[in-house]
Amino acid sequence: MTEQLQKLFKNLEKNRMQAIFAETKQDAVNIVKDMLFDGCVITAGGSMSIKECGIDTLINDPRYNFKDRSRWGITPDEQQECFKASIGADFFFTSTNAITENGELLNVDGFANRISSIAFGPKKVVMIVGVNKIVPDLKSAFLRVKKIAAPKNCVRIGIDNPCVKLGHCVSLLNNPDPDFADGCSRDTRICCDYLVSALQRQKDRITVILVNESLGY
Repeated sequence: MTEQLQKLFKNLEKNRMQAIFAETKQDAVNIVKDMLFDGCVITAGGSMSIKECGIDTLINDPRYNFKDRSRWGITPDEQQECFKASIGADFFFTSTNAITENGELLNVDGFANRISSIAFGPKKVVMIVGVNKIVPDLKSAFLRVKKIAAPKNCVRIGIDNPCVKLGHCVSLLNNPDPDFADGCSRDTRICCDYLVSALQRQKDRITVILVNESLGY
C-alpha cells in the first residue's frame, strides 16, 4: 500500500469509518459478499462504481431483499417506496464523489436521496471507491465535482446541462474558485445539495472499500 493510501486509511479510521483495501474489483465483490446475509434489506444510490465492479449483480441475487430504484418499468410511486426503504435498511451501497487524504467524503446530489441515506437511516453504508477519487483536500474535492463528476453524471443520465458541452461547470468559466451555489440555474441541475462526511458518532457505520483501480466518475 502506498504512503498516500496509508495516510488515507489512518484518517478514515480516525474519523470512525471502517476502511478496507481491495486490490481488484473482484476482491471488492468478495468483501461485500461476506458482509451480506440471507434476507437482508438492501438499497443503493446511483453508482457506476458499483456497476463496474459487478456488485449490482451480486445484490440482485434473490436471496437478498434488494429495493432497486432503477429497475426496468418501476413507477414513480414504487421508486418513492424504494427511497423510503432506506430508512432502517440493513445496507446502503453507493460510492463517493471524492475522498480526501484527511478521510473526508464529499457527495453531491440533485434530489438529496443519496446523501440523505449516507447521513442517516440505513444501518450500514458501504462505499465502493476507486483510487481515482482520492484528492488532497475538500477544495480539491469540490473542484473534482465541478470538473469531472457532475459533467460525466449528466451525460450518464441524459441531462443536457451546460457542463455537458463545456466538460466542466459553467461557473469555472470566469471564476477558478466558485461558491457552492454558482453554476447553472436549470431545473435539471444535479449539484444542489452537498454533504461532507467527517468524524462519525456511530463508529464503522460507514465502510469504505477502496479499490486499487479506477472506478466511476
